[in-house]
This record gives sequence, structure tokens and C-alpha cells, in this order.
Amino acid sequence: MWVGIDVGKGFHHACAVDETGTIVFSRKVANGQAVIEQLITRTTTKASGVVWAVDMTSGAASLLIALLLATGQPVVSVPGRLVNRMAGAFAGEGKTDAKDARTIAETARLRGDLTPITSPDAVVTDLRVLTARREDLMADWVRGVNRIRELLASIFPSLERAFDYSTRSALVLLTGFQTPDSVRTAEASGLSGYLTEHGAWAKGIPSMVDKALAAAAEQTVALPGESVTAPLVARLARQLLELDREIKDLGKQLGERFAGHPSSGHITSVDGFGPILGAQLLAGTGGDLRAAFRSSGHLAAYAGLAPVPRDSGRVRGNLHRPQRYHRGLRRVFYLAALSSIKRPDGPSRVFYLRKRGEGKRHTQALIALARRLVDVIWALLRDGREFHPSPPVTTTAAA
Repeated sequence: MWVGIDVGKGFHHACAVDETGTIVFSRKVANGQAVIEQLITRTTTKASGVVWAVDMTSGAASLLIALLLATGQPVVSVPGRLVNRMAGAFAGEGKTDAKDARTIAETARLRGDLTPITSPDAVVTDLRVLTARREDLMADWVRGVNRIRELLASIFPSLERAFDYSTRSALVLLTGFQTPDSVRTAEASGLSGYLTEHGAWAKGIPSMVDKALAAAAEQTVALPGESVTAPLVARLARQLLELDREIKDLGKQLGERFAGHPSSGHITSVDGFGPILGAQLLAGTGGDLRAAFRSSGHLAAYAGLAPVPRDSGRVRGNLHRPQRYHRGLRRVFYLAALSSIKRPDGPSRVFYLRKRGEGKRHTQALIALARRLVDVIWALLRDGREFHPSPPVTTTAAA
């Protein structure tokens, strides 16, 4: 029997089909331990072998998956995109939870290549929570910086151009001064004292003071809305400073938890991978690459770094970028590649320059390097060793 479960926050819908595709039962199930256990008991009494299939693997599905894994029976994942595509194989255009549950069950019955769900590693589970929270905070940070620049440009455009407001010292300045008049009134001594008192970067204070005074000298008029906008800018700057502290604290916690994983040393031995990207890699792959992926090519395809052929008729070798892949994992390898080329004598830099010499654009060379890093990571985690690149071979005139 194959049981497909359409996961919901308050209620799930379960549909079971036999080997002929006939519906055995279809019912609504509350997202509670007792009710789910009753579903498992009733199902296992009707069939000697049961395969469970779900369309979600986190969030509201956590309790359900934990109880299903405790049975020792196979549990597979049928992603929502696949459910959407498979729904077209059945009659009718309507979409209901019951139909989705049947589609999940039928997909599990017809396909034997679905990804199995296993008991999650404790460290990887924590890393998924922490990395997801960090992504939320970083999104808030980017949105806040863009908003503060927009507000400041409406009342003090010369000051908005003068500083990078993704830095802490620039935000400290805005907590105290948001208008040309306030900067002129404080003068150099007032600006310097305020920045020093509130923890701005000491070496950069003189330059900041000069830039702020120069910006104030460019504008002698008060723009409409200044009295309302200035307090908003100051408040938003304080919020961003607090957010910056939270991001740093979370990054420290993330690094400490990542260090507790047995593969952390192998991952960080590769140029471009630090604790943050390493944690995101483990969170995106589940931690055990050998259990989740058949080969490095499989991992590369999952990360969207392997081209997809679209051949038809006489058209051959028509390769395109894939549309279905793990975008977070692709970002991890791309950022790792971008970071690794900063080392001038490293193997990644040599590889990147060789690709540029072949006529590849910057982005193409980085994607090629990211694909290479997939092979390196796969080999290290498969063999359980760290990456120590050989020193570059040097030649002499005598040699």
C-alpha cells in the first residue's frame, strides 16, 4: 500500500492506494500525535507493506515525519512541484487536498527514484533552523538599509551619498544626526565626541567628520517632511544596529554548532568555505552526501550546476540551465567560488583564470569553478579527509 499525505498546518489529508491504483481510503487527519498514530495503526493492519509519501519535510510536517520514521517503514519525499506536474495526469482540473494526497500516493507507487527521508542528524537539524533564521535576518538587514537610504535621500541627499550604510559607524552617525542643520550645529567636536562615545571605528572618525561637514555645507535648505523623516531615520538606524548585533551573535552560534559536525573540518579545508557557507551546505544536503546523492554529478544537478539537454529531432547538444534545482545550494557553491578566487596562488584562482583564458565570461568561469568545487566537496566527504592542495610547481632556469 502507498499512502500519500498532503501536509497542512492544522490538518493533513491522507490517501492510500493499492498496487492497482485503487483508493483504499482517503481521510482528513489532524496534526496531532494521537490521531497520526491511529492512522499508522489502522494502515499497517490493512497491508503487510506500506510506503509513506509526503510533500513537505519540515515545518508543519515535523511531527508527522517523526512518527512515520518511528515505524521503520519507507518514507519518501514527493516535492510540491512534482505534485503539481503529476496532477495533470489525472482527470479533472480541480485542486483539493484529497486530490493532492492521491497524486502523492500514485507518484510514490509509479516512481522508484524518489528521495527517501531518513532520521535527521541533530546537528543538521539545528543548522537548518539557524541558517533559516539568519536568512530572515539578512533579508531584514538589506531591506532596512535600502529603506534608510531612501528616507535619507529625501531630506539630506549629500549625506546619503557620503557613506556606506551597511557599516556600523555610518549607522551610529545617523542615530544622532540626520539633517544638515544638526550636523552644522554639532560642528567637528560634537560629531567626533558622539561617534567616539557610541563606539564608531576610531580610526575612521576624522574622515567621517570631514565628510559629514562637507555634506552639510552643500545643503542650506530644509526639505519638506524633514521634521517627520529625521526621527524615522534615527529610529531605523538604531534598529539596524540592534539587528547587526543579532546577526553577529547568531553567526557565532552557527559557527559553534557547525563545528560539532564531523564533516566541518573537511568542508572548511576547501578554499571559499567558512562556517556560514559550510552550515548552509549541510543544511541544504542533509549532512550525509553519500546517503542523499548517488554521485557528484547528482549533487551538481541538485544544485543547478549541471546543464540539462533539450534535444529534439536533429538538434543535438542543446544544453540549458535547469529550472528545477535547490537555489540555496546553488548560491552556496557560487559564493564559495567567488570567495575562493581571492587567494592569488590558490588552485581555484588558477582554474578560474584558465577558464577566462578559454574565453569564458566572469559568471561562466565562476559557475564552472562552482561545479568543480562540487567534485572536491563530494570527494572529501566521501573519503572523509581534508583538502590540502599541492603547492604550485616552480621552475628555475637551471631546471
